[in-house]
Amino acid sequence: MKPPPQLDVLFEDEVLLALNKPAGLLSAPDPREKDSDSLLQRMQARNYADFHQIHHLDRDTSGIVLCAKQPDAWKRLFGWFASPKIVRRYLCLTRGIPAETAFTLELPLAPNPQRHGRMMVAKHGRTARAVFQILEIFRNYALVEARPETGRHHQIRVLLASKGTPLVADPFYGDGKPLLLSTLKRNFKMPSEGERPLIARAALHAASLEFPHPVTGEPMKIEAPLSKDFAISLKHLRKYVGR
Repeated sequence: MKPPPQLDVLFEDEVLLALNKPAGLLSAPDPREKDSDSLLQRMQARNYADFHQIHHLDRDTSGIVLCAKQPDAWKRLFGWFASPKIVRRYLCLTRGIPAETAFTLELPLAPNPQRHGRMMVAKHGRTARAVFQILEIFRNYALVEARPETGRHHQIRVLLASKGTPLVADPFYGDGKPLLLSTLKRNFKMPSEGERPLIARAALHAASLEFPHPVTGEPMKIEAPLSKDFAISLKHLRKYVGR
């Protein structure tokens, strides 16, 4: 029998477990995809069944998923998650450069009745709010830090798209086109086997969480290294693309 995939453990103690979720993996099983893999199933296979996820990441999003073992700790952290008690930091690669270096976006979001699984700006929606900061600028691209202050589905993706700077390769709120080295590098020579995208999923990474430990109160900061596709994309942007 094939052994279950390894988990990338970022932090663990008697109460908490922080995992680095790869892009392309569901956080939890989807009943509409009976044969799909998920982080929760991998946890169970690796004897982490007692830990329960406090939040989920989109399938395409890489980075930190925080879990708790004790029910009281889970309830406390879950209640903190859309409050200033927990500081969430995401890294975004946008197609297009935001007009301001630092800015806050706030919009009402609701499920799109015409497109299952997607969100839309709607007067009757629930408020989504996030603070953004440009970290690096490239020609027609930007590395942006996002600090969400609410917990709405797809909130970072929709908010950035509303300003005309969607995530690179976002199939829902952008053009869905992958980032290709041939579009960045002059005199690019096409390999005989064809070109592989640098990144082919919505370019979003859950980079860090800061919060007080739910039992000891100790200040915690957990960080997740960039996924390979995100890191390679930045490497080539820095090398071949100027401001």
